This record gives sequence, structure tokens and C-alpha cells, in this order.
Amino acid sequence: MRLLVTGASGMLGRATAEGLLARGDEVTVLQRRPAGLPCREVLGDVADPSVVRRAARGQDAVLHLAAKVDVTGQWTEYAHANIDGTRTVLDACRAEDVGRLVHVSSPSVAHAGTALVGVGAEPADPASARGRYSRSKAVAELDALAADSTSLAVLALRPHLVWGPGDPQLVARIVERARAGRLPVVGSGTALIDTTYVDNAAAALVAAVDACGPVHGEALVVSNGEPRPVAEVLARLCRAAGVPGPRGRVPFGAAYVAGAAMEGIWAVTRRRSVPPLTRFLAEQLATAHWFDQRRTRTALRWRPRVGLDDGFSRLAAWYAAAGPPPRGMVRTSR
Repeated sequence: MRLLVTGASGMLGRATAEGLLARGDEVTVLQRRPAGLPCREVLGDVADPSVVRRAARGQDAVLHLAAKVDVTGQWTEYAHANIDGTRTVLDACRAEDVGRLVHVSSPSVAHAGTALVGVGAEPADPASARGRYSRSKAVAELDALAADSTSLAVLALRPHLVWGPGDPQLVARIVERARAGRLPVVGSGTALIDTTYVDNAAAALVAAVDACGPVHGEALVVSNGEPRPVAEVLARLCRAAGVPGPRGRVPFGAAYVAGAAMEGIWAVTRRRSVPPLTRFLAEQLATAHWFDQRRTRTALRWRPRVGLDDGFSRLAAWYAAAGPPPRGMVRTSR
């Protein structure tokens, strides 16, 4: 197949593009900076119509991962990358007669702050989604699914808490906070959460490209399907990286208030760094969120091949081979 992957400079986008290349597909990638992949690259803004149309021309399918994934920044930044970018991709698909679009979303589009226990892909709701990232992704997912038609099959996938070697988001931030002694357990630490090892998430996206068409017009949550207590997940990630595990406990109410205060300070001072705590992070660390995977596995004909324990072992091996970064630096990989 001829496929366009947007956002291939990120961990999941890169792993997905590599998976498509490995099976012999003709891949084009689109992102702001070079990904260094052995395929055609188009560099530019995913919200630039001329750039996206050039990248989408002649493609059989588009896998859209490009997004602003962060906890800081102005709404205009999220709207530009996540909403305008998705609408630009949709316009390019229609203009260039692309038949399939797999839109990468997030379970947070349907998370209103309460526990999600054994649920499927609940409807995206921009009004109740928490934080600018989640709200912008909710709008984008609704736009994408509304474009589903006989000429453009659209399938939305929501990978949940993707992690693995070289992860600059979840793993690196946990490790840096643990190394600095600023990683407490929020609440009891017993809330069950799903996560997804990166190889499994990438394989699910590849499977979605094949399934899109017969399966379309819906959202599917992707995870390892192995809920673990959040305190255990944090401890295992820290152990793999060779840093101390979580220290102490903070009641959820206190963490939520502290997160709100830090968000306010970061907003007023326009800091670009990541605050140590946010309201969304406090909720994620204290609230159960795990998902029924039966529809996902049936629709995609996919199952995760890397279990969590194997994933933690692979992460430990990567850290052992890479060695610890200098203090204050985050270890990432290309």
C-alpha cells in the first residue's frame, strides 16, 4: 500500500512507520523535523493545506498521528495543531481521493474526571474533557468521524498511555521526577490503570489501516488489557530506569488543588516547561481507567504481543545499554 503517516518524529509515529516499512508498504511521512526514516519525507506544518495535499497525493491511506501532546501552552496552539491540522488532513484526503483515514485520538476525549472501569470507547465530549489537549483532541475526533463516508472510510483509534524505550513523555517525566525525589503516590495508589507498550500500539495502528473500510465510523480504545495498580506501574517504570520509586503519599484533594495552583502560575508566567503537577495528572494518578478490549481486538483482528512484564524488562535493558543521562537531561532516542 501507499501510506502517509503524519507525526512520524514521535515515538509511536516512528514505530508505526517502521512497522509499515517492514512489511513492504510504500510510506511517506510528514512532520516538522526530519525523522531519519528510509522513506519519502515531507517536512512542514500539518495545518498547511499545500504541504498536506502534496504529502497525501497518490496515497491509498493516511495514518494521522501529528498533534500537540503536552500539558502547557495556549489554546491557540492546541487548536492549530490538533483541530486545524486534522481538518487540513481531512480536506487533503477528500481532494486527493484517499480512501482510508486512521485518525489517532486519545481516551482522554471521553474522560470527565471520574473512573472509567471496563468501558469501551465512550463518545468524545469536548465540553467535559479535561485540559486543552483533551478538549482539542475531542473536537478533532468528532470532526474526523463526521467525515466518514462511502468515499472516505474513517476509523479513530485511542491508544492509552503508550510507553516504551526512548519515550520522552510518560516514562522520561516519571523518571526525572523520581530521580529528583518529587514523585509521590497520589491517593491510595490502588486505582487500576491500563497502559500500552509502544510495539503493541504500533501494531494496532498497522492493523487499523488494514481493517479500515469494513470497519469505519467508530472509535476504538487500544491498550495492553492488563490493568495494574498505579503505584505498581510507577514503581516498575522507576525500577527499570534504575531510579528510586515513588516517595510518600499525597491525598487526591491536596494534589488537585496543588495542580490547579501550578497551572495558574505556569499560565501567568507563560513558562514552556512542564509543571510538576496538574489537575489532569492528579486525576490520572488517583482514578481508575481501564478499558474493555473485546471490540478492539475483534474489529482489528489484533492482540498485544508484548506483555507488561516483558515490556518492563525491555525498558530496563534499554536503560542499562544507554546508561544514565547527565543530571537535568532527559534520555530519548531517535
